[in-house]
Amino acid sequence: MVSQSVGSLAFDESQRRNMLLRALVASTVGTTIEWYDFLLYSTAAGLVFGRLFFPETDPSTGLLLAFGTYFVGFIARPIGAAIFGHFGDRIGRKATLIATFILMGLGTFLIGVLPGYATIGIWGGVLLSVLRFVQGVGVGGEWGGSVLLAMEWGGQNRRGFIASWPQYGGPAGLLLANLALLIFSAISGEQGFLEWGWRIPFLFSFVLIFVGLYIRLGIMETPAFRQLVEKRKIERQPVVTVIRRHPKEILLSALVRMAEQAPFYIYTSFIFAYGTTALGMDRNAVLVPVLVAALLSAILIPLSGHLSDRFGRKPVYLIGVVGTGIWGFVYFGMLDTKIGILVFIAIALSLVFHDIQYGPQAAMIAESFPTPIRYSGSSIGYQLASIVAGGPAPLIATALLASYHSSMAVAIYILGCAVVSLISLVLMPERAHQDISLEHEEAMAVSGVTVPARAQPAD
Repeated sequence: MVSQSVGSLAFDESQRRNMLLRALVASTVGTTIEWYDFLLYSTAAGLVFGRLFFPETDPSTGLLLAFGTYFVGFIARPIGAAIFGHFGDRIGRKATLIATFILMGLGTFLIGVLPGYATIGIWGGVLLSVLRFVQGVGVGGEWGGSVLLAMEWGGQNRRGFIASWPQYGGPAGLLLANLALLIFSAISGEQGFLEWGWRIPFLFSFVLIFVGLYIRLGIMETPAFRQLVEKRKIERQPVVTVIRRHPKEILLSALVRMAEQAPFYIYTSFIFAYGTTALGMDRNAVLVPVLVAALLSAILIPLSGHLSDRFGRKPVYLIGVVGTGIWGFVYFGMLDTKIGILVFIAIALSLVFHDIQYGPQAAMIAESFPTPIRYSGSSIGYQLASIVAGGPAPLIATALLASYHSSMAVAIYILGCAVVSLISLVLMPERAHQDISLEHEEAMAVSGVTVPARAQPAD
């Protein structure tokens, strides 16, 4: 049986596969819980936060203010990426992931006990923004570590498939968040949901903290990071290094996500406001097809990750980008018929082209950066998209709808996002079949960077 050395430890192939399986479970379950926390807020913002924290404004302004506090979390995500990217490249993937998990869980729990406008006035909205910022910092550091924890335990030939499992944490978290809100919406009724029903899913996050910690504490540090420690190739300032040496890769990583992230938050957050107001739908009539969309993601995300290992990241991703640009028009066209079955199908299929991009995306971005600065580079690039895509998307969609009184304006916005991603994708190199487990100097050379003398190993 073949043995492999990992730092000062040696693993045979069976032990390595066992570690990979445990890392996949820890990454996927942990990311699911983190995204449950983050996306729970997204759904609640469209359903109750406008009325609860900003009741003195007209409904449209209240909704914009609610999505404004929602946007704060996206501003915080690149900050969290820089902070935890630094520590992830300095002290390891595992320890950093534990810290992000605790931070995210506590922020979500405190939102669940936060008094509304009727009790503390505008301070409710202010504190809501602060806690949303805490959530954003936590999730900003989470993604990079979860992807690398899985990918760096896996083999070279299945990076797309392996890294796609932590990606499923997004739709899985959406599924859990919407399911929790659906259950308590049914239990509490309309008025009860506004008063207390929405809080229970947030409070449940306190329990999930212990579940996630139990799973993640049992995982060993990744082979790639152990080798960096053993060979003394830890970067002193990984964030500074990656910004100085790989600005193009960071920018392209952010912009290639435009067609994936902006539509995702329109289809999973803005839709609740649009469906319950413009379309006059019942809240649960929107929640159920969104749950179906999240269930479909369980199949499509790992499948597209697998296909990217076989055919390359860019060809698979291209299908998702082009499909996204077209689907926005089909989606809103079906919604605006107000025919129940067509509305259900449109929402249920809304994430298909998102999933086709999301599967290969993690590996595609992580492959763009050398191991010593991979956590920082991939995290910052990935999370910068939150400022230009995910965060403003519901705000932009709401403003476009208010200005033009037509959903086609939102569809055109989605098309514009797809065009930006298409250009970025063309400029990104294909690395699906490259070996990224190279020495520091070799990895830098592949990226076209000259390694300074101080970074070269001693004889």
